[in-house]
Amino acid sequence: MKYAFFVGCTTLSRLPGYEKSARKVAEKLGVELLDMPGSGCCGTTYLETLDHKTGLAVAARNIAIAEEMGLDVVTICNGCTEVLTKANRELKENPKLRAEVNDVLAEAGKEFKGTVEVKHYVRMLKEDVGLDAIQEKMEKSFRGLKVASHYGCHMLKPKEILMSDDPENPTVLDDLVATTGAEPIDYPNKLECCAGPVMGVRENVTWSVGLDKVKTVKQYGDALVTACPFCYLTYERCQLMQEESPNLPVLHIPQLLGLAMGLDTDELGIGHNKVPSTVVLERLEG
Repeated sequence: MKYAFFVGCTTLSRLPGYEKSARKVAEKLGVELLDMPGSGCCGTTYLETLDHKTGLAVAARNIAIAEEMGLDVVTICNGCTEVLTKANRELKENPKLRAEVNDVLAEAGKEFKGTVEVKHYVRMLKEDVGLDAIQEKMEKSFRGLKVASHYGCHMLKPKEILMSDDPENPTVLDDLVATTGAEPIDYPNKLECCAGPVMGVRENVTWSVGLDKVKTVKQYGDALVTACPFCYLTYERCQLMQEESPNLPVLHIPQLLGLAMGLDTDELGIGHNKVPSTVVLERLEG
């Protein structure tokens, strides 16, 4: 399997461990993630509210690059997934708007044709690779490790275009956690927003909401996994801002998978995580 790999701005600039682990786990599973030459920002989740056509054009330019590669797009950012997926759907279904956006893209030598699909990395793992195939690649197993999953707002809704999972009771991250031998856990307010989107307006709210979830998870489990760079940054940084940190390890989902697959910490960029993952590593056997 081959995909055009849309990494996204935040991961590229701030979270090398997420990109590195996503690539290494994909490689272990026989999946090729190919760079998209000349790709840029997805357009962000709010640009379309300021200028809808401009937002579509920014997203469509990236999709057009994947079309030139002849490959579907895989993303590792919830926000990028939503922006690109919604733009792809709207432009496919609205010929008039597609023509207007292509007039804009023509200035950059691009054309949106509507020939590819967009999906999040975890959706690709579950639907295209399959849980059984992932399980077969496990060389080690976590024992006694309780892991909480944070899904994030932009991964699940709207269900009809983003994820074939129940947005009110999702399982995709928990199912992936279970393949490692770790125990996926439920906890109060599991589907609440990380509050990252209000960081630029009321930063104190973001850190307060993030810390509240971290403390809640700490009561029920040993670690938190995410599949969104903004959510990850919220839950990691809110701890670093405390005089006494809760020290709850926060991992990108491919890091947890990769450890159980036998990949080493350097290959997975664990050293880039600011909160030590000691308890996670101690529970890995095999």
